[in-house]
Amino acid sequence: MKRTIYIAVMLFSMLPASLLANEGMWLVSLLNRMNEAEMKGLGLNLTKEEIYSINTASLKDAIVRLNYGQCTGEVVSDKGLIFTNHHCGYDAIQTLSTVENNLLLDGFCAKSFAQELPIENFKISFLVRIEDVTKDMLSVVSDGMSETDRDKALAAKSKELSAANTNNGMYEVEVKSFFYGNEYYMMVYQTFSDIRLVGNPPESVGKFGGDTDNWMWPRHTGDFSMLRIYADKNNQPAAYSKENVPYTPKHFLPVNIDGVEEGDFTMIMGFPGRTSRYLTSYGIEQAVETRNPALIECLGTKLESWKSVMDKDARVRLMYAAKYASTANGWKYYIGQTRGLKRLDVKSDKAKIEVDFTKWLNGNGTTKSKYGETLKSIQDYYNEWDPYVKASTYSSMCGIGGAEFMAFAAEMGEAIKQIMAETDEAKRKEGLASLQADIDAHFKEYDAETDKVVFVNLTTLYRERITADRPTWHAMLDEKYKGSAMAYANKLFETSVFVNKDRLMKFLEKPSAKVVDKDLAYIAASSASAHAMNFRSLNPQQKFNKGMRQFVAGLREMSPNKAFAPDANSTMRVTYGIVDDYKAADAVRYDFYTTAAGIMEKRDNSNPEFVVPDKLAELITKKDFGRYANAKGELPTCFIHNLDITGGNSGSPVIDGDGNIVGIAFDGNWEAMSGDIAFEPELQRTISVDIRYVLFVVEKLMGGKNIVDELKYVKKKPKVEVAPAPAVAPVVAPVVEPAPVKAPAKKGAVTKTPVAEPKKK
Repeated sequence: MKRTIYIAVMLFSMLPASLLANEGMWLVSLLNRMNEAEMKGLGLNLTKEEIYSINTASLKDAIVRLNYGQCTGEVVSDKGLIFTNHHCGYDAIQTLSTVENNLLLDGFCAKSFAQELPIENFKISFLVRIEDVTKDMLSVVSDGMSETDRDKALAAKSKELSAANTNNGMYEVEVKSFFYGNEYYMMVYQTFSDIRLVGNPPESVGKFGGDTDNWMWPRHTGDFSMLRIYADKNNQPAAYSKENVPYTPKHFLPVNIDGVEEGDFTMIMGFPGRTSRYLTSYGIEQAVETRNPALIECLGTKLESWKSVMDKDARVRLMYAAKYASTANGWKYYIGQTRGLKRLDVKSDKAKIEVDFTKWLNGNGTTKSKYGETLKSIQDYYNEWDPYVKASTYSSMCGIGGAEFMAFAAEMGEAIKQIMAETDEAKRKEGLASLQADIDAHFKEYDAETDKVVFVNLTTLYRERITADRPTWHAMLDEKYKGSAMAYANKLFETSVFVNKDRLMKFLEKPSAKVVDKDLAYIAASSASAHAMNFRSLNPQQKFNKGMRQFVAGLREMSPNKAFAPDANSTMRVTYGIVDDYKAADAVRYDFYTTAAGIMEKRDNSNPEFVVPDKLAELITKKDFGRYANAKGELPTCFIHNLDITGGNSGSPVIDGDGNIVGIAFDGNWEAMSGDIAFEPELQRTISVDIRYVLFVVEKLMGGKNIVDELKYVKKKPKVEVAPAPAVAPVVAPVVEPAPVKAPAKKGAVTKTPVAEPKKK
């Protein structure tokens, strides 16, 4: 192993210094010679064409986008079987559950195709191709255009390109901006809608550790679920039908049953949602000092409100499980991000980049005339917007984005008023009928008493934090209800048609715009919506957009031999690195993998977050691991590697150097929560569930031998010692580079001992 790592280090030494990094979510169609050389030095045995090709089957054909970028999944059999994260299937599993048959709590495993459960409103998309349309898009804009005119021209061109590439409705097309509008790429997808639940572990496995362990390492969570794509007899997308059959993919990922070892090459392909790696020091200051604290307080209040009801009512607990989990994830994310930005002093690092940028401008008259006002423009944006950020955030999170009825009442109320303004009776009836689907969807997972608690608590919080410039409905609250959010809520929930389905359906039999205008829910919601819109009008966003477009263009021009990676934007990316431990703090070093022994160490069946089912405990105690044990006889559960991912990568496959699946990515680590803004190579780690633990749970705990028998298994190939490759000249593709990363250190010099877990809050 040491010999292999030595060879990798030798290969690294022959690459441009600016490339030696694990930072970078690389657009799969634009992997360049430098990426390929680094990946091969780390242990990749595939070509670029085997990763992405539009002419032959490649890895991209086994990677799928879930619900337009919510998560990622991977095809793992020739019958369209999909692996993803437990939390990616959470909402669907919850919807299929009842209090009496709680699939979310107890788990589910189909023993045949016939037992697989159809999921409503779930989409899975394959990337067909990526096309560079930068020239087409930028041909309709000019430097002298206003930002408003620029946006209109780009939107029109994007619509034109999309319409021309749908292939008569067969494909869905998106034109995406990269580098803040300096480049554009068209993504063509084929989307399937007949998706069925194949299985999920019990919540005690799929969410083991709960909020306590979320974003933390060591981790022992079996974060996976299984879906299947169904197609028509011609293997094409089709609406749900009993006649549909399992989809036959162009490519699927075999399982490397031997798993990973320290220093092994891994890569992740998926659809990361959003990063802000080019954010300036001014943006860091705004996030740390104003925006994040407000978000944390608002989200925390909503969570406490939900939990106060969920703990008392099993029906509400199931109904709000997915909403709670998603919100809790965001709440803890902002806590960790703020902590990381402060602890790692990211603002100072960004300020140094801005100093270097200014020095470069001052040293060249041409670039100064081109980019000289760039940083000032960005700073002006923050100076103008900062005074409104706190009020805007509380207004949004406690108002239109707070209680669930707020957005629903605003949209439904406006829709009803527009329909009633229609003079044609037939069109009015048609319009009212069209509202039914939205009404059904809203009330399917809505509890009025729970929403009332949220409304009262968030309204009270808002009034405590923001004392001036409130939405107009607060005047009524003060005058008629003496400032009591509870008094207003009591009347609202007794009378409003927008918080009770039966009341709303009866109202729609004889609808009236005047009744809508007097409805207390609509009054609060429409007022809150208008207030939020007013803040948007105050936000000089176009000044920010222009400044950042020029800043990023200038940075790339300043370092022409450096390969820059574009921010994540829910397009397919590849990131790569090695399985590696890390030093979390002084005297604290974490090993690179966890085992089932840790599950038993954490077991506390009096704590809902750390319940271990008796059957799983028995399997672990008896070491009944079967073929899923490692060479030491342990059952690996999770591992860490120094890859660069973010939200949207949840469920992405961890792929070895030969194109086989070895794990499923599901989280990042607490010490590097600022990673979406600044990659920290010494600290940043991706947490993935080991594929062996996934299959152990499926076969041994869930009884899914039919599923594990469906997969293709391979053994790890022996590592080949190769002579160092010649130096590779930097050939820079349009989309480029990661920041410097430390080459893999020799691990033999340090004897590792188990490290105690940090205390949980």
